[in-house]
Amino acid sequence: MKSVEKDKYLILSATFGDGHKQVANAISEAIEYMLADAEPVTMDVMEWIHPYLYPISRYLYKRGIAKFPQLYSFFYQKTRIRNALSDKLNSLFLVGMQSMLKIIQAIEPKVVVSTYPFAAGIISKLKEQRLIDIPAVTIITDFTDHSYWIYPGTDQYIVASTEVRDRLISLGVEEYKIKHTGIPIRKRFLEVDPRDILLKKYQVHHNQFTLLIMGGGDGFFGKEHSIFQSLEGLSIPIQVFIVCGKNTKLKHQLDWELKGSKHDVRILGYCDNVQELMAISDLMISKPGGVTISEALAMELPLLIYHSLPGQEEDNANYLTQSGFALIAKSKKELIDLVENLIQDSAPLQLMKQRIKKAQTKTSSSDALRVIVSAANRRQTKKIG
Repeated sequence: MKSVEKDKYLILSATFGDGHKQVANAISEAIEYMLADAEPVTMDVMEWIHPYLYPISRYLYKRGIAKFPQLYSFFYQKTRIRNALSDKLNSLFLVGMQSMLKIIQAIEPKVVVSTYPFAAGIISKLKEQRLIDIPAVTIITDFTDHSYWIYPGTDQYIVASTEVRDRLISLGVEEYKIKHTGIPIRKRFLEVDPRDILLKKYQVHHNQFTLLIMGGGDGFFGKEHSIFQSLEGLSIPIQVFIVCGKNTKLKHQLDWELKGSKHDVRILGYCDNVQELMAISDLMISKPGGVTISEALAMELPLLIYHSLPGQEEDNANYLTQSGFALIAKSKKELIDLVENLIQDSAPLQLMKQRIKKAQTKTSSSDALRVIVSAANRRQTKKIG
C-alpha cells in the first residue's frame, strides 16, 4: 500500500535563550499528537543559516547579557518601537535569506511557524519580495512585545496574554491577525502523576515547606550564588530542590558548600522531569523566562522572581506581579525575608495559587496548533477558490 505524503509544518527556532526551542518542541509534539496527516520539521534557523558564526554568536549573546546587562537593556528599549536604529540592526540578522529560501523550496511546507523573532523577519522578507507564498505564523515567546517580532508578511500572531494582544493592536497589527492562546508548553506538564505519588517518589514530607530554585543553568546567578548559603538563615528547616541545568561547575560548587546544610537540599543537574518538581513545590525562585513562567503557571506554582535580566524578563516580571502570580525580590536580603514570611504565613501563597488557577490554561499548545492549522487552511481555500 502506497504511503500518503504528509503535510510539512516547518517550525523555525533558535537557542538564543532556551524558551524559543521549548516552544518549538511543544508545537512539534502537538502536531505529532493531534495531526495524523502532518509532519513537523523543526529547525534552528541560526545554526542552519550561519553554521560557522552560530557557536560564537550564541556564546557572545549569553555572556554579553550576563556581563553587560545595561547595554543590552539600552538597545532593547531603543529598538522596542520600529525606528531607523531597529531597522539597521535588524538587517544584520536578516542576512541568509537565500539559504532560507533553499530550505523552504526543499521542504515545501504547508505553513511556517516562527518562535524566534529574526526567523519571522526572514520569512516576512521572502514573502514581501514574492519569493514564497506560504502562511507565516509567529509565536511570541514572552509576555511582552518588541518591534523585532512584528513584520508585514506575518499572517498570524499567537500571544501569551490579552495585554500583549492589545499592545500589538495599538502598534497597528490588525486584530484578526492576533490570537491569545498562552505560550505553548510540552504535554508532560499536563500529564503529571498525583501529588501524593510524587511525594513518595522524591521522599518529600507533605507538611514541610518545599522550595524549588531554577535559573542556574546559564550561570545567570553569577557571583550571587551566595543566596543559597543565605538560606541557612531561615528560622526552620525546609526542603530545597536546586536545578543547575548543564552548569556542572555550579552543581559541584553547591555540592561542596551545602553538604552541611540544616535543610534537606537536593542539588540537581539537567533534568527532564522538572514538572514533577513543580508539582511537589510550594514556591519557585526563578528568572522570569516566558516559557518557565508558562510551565509554572500550568502547574499552579507561585513564583518569587529574582535576578531578572533587562528587557523581556523585566517585562515578564511586571506582568507576573501585576497579575498577582508572583513576588519580586530586588536583593538577597529581601529574597530571604520573603521566603521566611511565606514559610510562617502561607496565606499569600494560597491567594497566588487561586489567582493562577483562575487565569491559567492547560490547552495552550492545542489551541495554538488550531490557530496554525487554520492559517494553513486559509491559504489552501484561497488557492481552490
